Amino acid sequence: MTELELHRWLVFGELVAAAATLISLLLIVAPYGRHSRGGWGPEVSPRVGWILMEAPAVLGFGAVWAFGTYAHELVPRVLLAIWMTHYVHRAFVFPFRMRSEGKRMPLLIASLGAAFNLLNGYINARAVSHFWSHDATWLSSAPFLLGLCIFAFGLVLNLHSDSVLLGLRAPGETGYRIPFGGGFRFVSCPNYLGEMLEWLGWALASGTLAGWAFFLYTAANLFPRALAHHRWYREKFPDYPPERRAVLPFVW
Repeated sequence: MTELELHRWLVFGELVAAAATLISLLLIVAPYGRHSRGGWGPEVSPRVGWILMEAPAVLGFGAVWAFGTYAHELVPRVLLAIWMTHYVHRAFVFPFRMRSEGKRMPLLIASLGAAFNLLNGYINARAVSHFWSHDATWLSSAPFLLGLCIFAFGLVLNLHSDSVLLGLRAPGETGYRIPFGGGFRFVSCPNYLGEMLEWLGWALASGTLAGWAFFLYTAANLFPRALAHHRWYREKFPDYPPERRAVLPFVW
């Protein structure tokens, strides 16, 4: 089997995993954050868990990208910058902004996240730097420009929503409050909506099936969690804004 054939099978495997993940997470809420519960094996601090999960998306993607045949060309370099804009923050900035006193994350969840990011980093890095090549005119094409705009909007929405959530809790506090402002005017989880938009933008901007597999997996992972968060808010807070949807404004 050639590497290209292996790559295609791995992309197909991620598409299958997206379907399996959607079904499983609609049935079982992942046990971390506000949904933490015992019985899932050894635990680590959420900060350690996040770094363990997200660092492979930086280090693994970067290493694979660097050995691509077309890595020195302009388009792969721009795509590398787009990818790293999200993941450097997610792996090495966000964990140190977390206020997670008294909370724990199952090591199993962190390890599964790390394994996915290694796989996903490989197939996307190899796709944009080795198996497919775009000349510089791709950067002025409609798919790239639309994808870049969607990615940028999603990134801003994601970062702002995270900041709102982080600002709800004073140092040493462990409780939860209702978030307001920004995307929270419309949905319970604008941070998840923002991340889904980021990877929809990536799929368009990269022009690869690997990018679309990543977007679909992201949606399959975050959409059920947004529904679980939405139910949790409504159960915990009787005065929760009734007009809010879970993740899609005015829809769901």
